[in-house]
Amino acid sequence: MGKADKTNVMRVLDAKKIPYESHAYKADPSLSGEQIAGILGENTEKVFKTLVTQGKSGQYYVFVVPVESELDLKKAATASGEKSVSMIKQKEMLPLTGYVHGGCSPIGMKKRFPTFIHATAPALDKVFVSGGKVGHQVELSPKDLIEVAGCEVADIVK
Repeated sequence: MGKADKTNVMRVLDAKKIPYESHAYKADPSLSGEQIAGILGENTEKVFKTLVTQGKSGQYYVFVVPVESELDLKKAATASGEKSVSMIKQKEMLPLTGYVHGGCSPIGMKKRFPTFIHATAPALDKVFVSGGKVGHQVELSPKDLIEVAGCEVADIVK
């Protein structure tokens, strides 16, 4: 992969000398997380989506959950110490994170936000998260993902 083909996520991982494998597929923003897992030939519990929320206090939070799961907003609020959290509007994603909807990664956002990953992740041998662009995923150890993204582990799905 040439330097121009690298995403910001890959550059962050390279700079921190974190081993990963890059996976590219035909970019299609209409693909569901489950469909992406199928393209990767992986179980849906290993493929994670990145969701960005805003707490009642105004603080933003990032939640990383398996694509097959739904974020439990009450559990997310509890994990983040907020009274409540709500999903940000799609149009806020790019200016806030530097990523487009469908290509948002917990790695390499414009600004670091408190980030939580679902409790099942640490027991997995590998996880997949967005590579920072629609059509790109990176595969890495959950330990490395937790470290590089500064994740707290919490039960955050329904």
